[in-house]
Amino acid sequence: MTLWYRYDKAGDLVLTLHIQTGAKITGMAGIFGDALKIKLAAAPVEGKANAVLLSYLANRFNVPLAQVVLKQGEKSRHKVVVIQQPIPDPEQRLNELQHFQ
Repeated sequence: MTLWYRYDKAGDLVLTLHIQTGAKITGMAGIFGDALKIKLAAAPVEGKANAVLLSYLANRFNVPLAQVVLKQGEKSRHKVVVIQQPIPDPEQRLNELQHFQ
């Protein structure tokens, strides 16, 4: 059973993420417990890492930035992000993306 994502009642995609800042490049790093681990090439200063994260997810899940919302964890490594009107199969998309990194 995959635990790092679910769909809410509105049909939006809810992602549970574990973030590592200060990486050389931004990218997905696999599953970390019940979360998807993402490494960010940004420092956790003044919201810069959160901005990079949201932009990265919008790009990777092929949705406009306005559809990616940080719901929990503004100042934490553990974050919950909602992607409104998402692609139909995020796990397949993750698998595809991991092959191209």
